[in-house]
Amino acid sequence: MSLGEPLVELQAAPAGLDVEVRDVAILDPEDPAQALPGELVLAIGARGRAALPALRAAGAAGAAAVAVKLDAPGQAAMLSEAAAEAGVALLSVRREARWEHLDALARAVLGSGRPEAGAGGAEGSGDLFSLAQTTAVLTGGIVSIEDTSSRVLAYSRSSDEVDDLRRLSILGWQGPEPYLSKLREWGVFQHLRTSDAVIAIDDHPELGIRRRLAIGIRAGTQPLGTIWVQEGSRPLEPRSEQALLGAARVAALHLVRRRREVSADLRLTQSLLAGLLDGSTGPQSLATHLGLDARRPALVIGFALRPATRDAGSEASGVEFTRSELTALISVHAAARHHSALLSPAESRVYVLLPELPAGLSPATVRGWVMEITEAAGRHLGVRLQAAVGPVVPRLAEVPDSRRQADRVLAAMDRGRVLAEVASLDEVAAEVLLGEVLALLADRPALRDPALTALTDRDARHGTRLAESVLAYLDAFGDVRSAAERLHIHPNTLRYRVRRAEELTGLDLAHPEQRLLAMLQLRLAGAPPGPAAGHR
Repeated sequence: MSLGEPLVELQAAPAGLDVEVRDVAILDPEDPAQALPGELVLAIGARGRAALPALRAAGAAGAAAVAVKLDAPGQAAMLSEAAAEAGVALLSVRREARWEHLDALARAVLGSGRPEAGAGGAEGSGDLFSLAQTTAVLTGGIVSIEDTSSRVLAYSRSSDEVDDLRRLSILGWQGPEPYLSKLREWGVFQHLRTSDAVIAIDDHPELGIRRRLAIGIRAGTQPLGTIWVQEGSRPLEPRSEQALLGAARVAALHLVRRRREVSADLRLTQSLLAGLLDGSTGPQSLATHLGLDARRPALVIGFALRPATRDAGSEASGVEFTRSELTALISVHAAARHHSALLSPAESRVYVLLPELPAGLSPATVRGWVMEITEAAGRHLGVRLQAAVGPVVPRLAEVPDSRRQADRVLAAMDRGRVLAEVASLDEVAAEVLLGEVLALLADRPALRDPALTALTDRDARHGTRLAESVLAYLDAFGDVRSAAERLHIHPNTLRYRVRRAEELTGLDLAHPEQRLLAMLQLRLAGAPPGPAAGHR
């Protein structure tokens, strides 16, 4: 479990960093030293040697960790040694931190570790801490999420330098009053309550405040909270404001869920969305449930993860990749571009439904949105993401058609026939249709010419390249010189191979039908390369 800077620091972990924390226990100094398996024990009031009984009891009981405050420089080493002997992790808590805040944070993190069924809204991305971390990655800043009373609900992990406002806000779990007064004086809170736009606050070194961006979290006209992004040692990303807009919409769904306790409602949304996408459920149930206009246009975008495009040691690959991080990234971008975006993870793919599309939305605009997501996945997560954009359908009832066409493109991408990062069926129809025809031939051996099958089998046995040569000849429309250059052989060698293939198979490549069949079937076989050029 990660509590993060600046509240605690790990001093000892004799059992490693993967010990499961199941619960939080507060140990008062007047209570007997005891613990339960898997607990994080907060040793309140026990400093220095006074914490030794708590450490020993926790270790004997199989507790996960003990958190203590230190009041002398040498205590960390002494207590770390005791923790190692007891076999329990030791966390040192900053003096300024309040125990009740640490308790609340620990319980919040534990709760986020038990994910509910994916939400049907664009969030589908886990808890507020996950959202804060995703927003930090997308903006390049240091993020905190607060409620309307300026109480910190979640914040991102950061190794960057934080300013006084962020440090005091997290340690006190609420923004310090002198800073809050300045923000009120500057009209920041008034803007956040009444506007959906991002506001920038300049740096004020005299107040210990660095430059930051902020956006209000709102449900309609109802303020729910605020997302703050502090600039660290480097400037914020150019599209930080766009990312914040999406993050605010995702955060609103989280906070509404907290207020109304609608986890069952969210599971229903996800179920209805999945049913609509695969055609097993009609559109009206989802439309009624979410208040959507089923008569307006919609489209589906499918995303599929590919092998990483960067080396494992690169900076982007240093960001730990999880499925939830990818889902969060897609959700934030989708919500930023379309307020009603709905997200549906499905096995190795993630689908985004954009309902109620505005009139006149161009395919180029949608393509640009999707390209932003694939680029962000590569830049921030170090992974390659390919996307297929389904066609716009006139009504919600036809969403399954849009998803099916997106799936056809994704399938061609799976087979390596479409290399583009983003594509739609009308752009790659030839590659998609050829792939589907070859898949049909692969599944139906009776549709293949036995003579061509024998030719590819012969190449495999004898190490020859007759099938490959015939395919290159056909691809070049009979241009021997061009095909020979492609194979790096002499034109006469190619002529010999084509004649030899015709002799062995009985093919007559002067006939259009036989040429077409040969092109398809030899492409299916892959015309595996044989020995070096020139071998017959």
